[in-house]
Amino acid sequence: MRINLTSVFVDDQAKALRFYTEVLGFVKKHDVPLGTDRWLTVVSAEQPDGTELLLEPDGHPAVGPYRRALVGDGIPAASFAVDDVRAEFERLRGLGVRFVQEPVDMGPVTVAVLDDTCGNLIQLTHRR
Repeated sequence: MRINLTSVFVDDQAKALRFYTEVLGFVKKHDVPLGTDRWLTVVSAEQPDGTELLLEPDGHPAVGPYRRALVGDGIPAASFAVDDVRAEFERLRGLGVRFVQEPVDMGPVTVAVLDDTCGNLIQLTHRR
């Protein structure tokens, strides 16, 4: 069994696509119109056939309270692996990304948490 697809709820799919591709470096995989929304997925440029991330519209009434609670408690909606959290922090900060937690060593991992501009906190992590 493998993880094929996971999702983050986003408040604007076009804005999310720009952030996740142009800033974070993911690649668009699927973009299928579904009425006013889209089946919109991105993948790692390093693993184009790997796990897809669905940029899912946040229209369901439960999504708003759920996301506000996560953000309010500082809980990331997703975690992405990088080769070097500190280097990625510097690169992304240089692009204007807002971090809510700068890189910190936590045992065998280093983590940082950013605001994806679409209503989510995203954790970056790497193992030493």
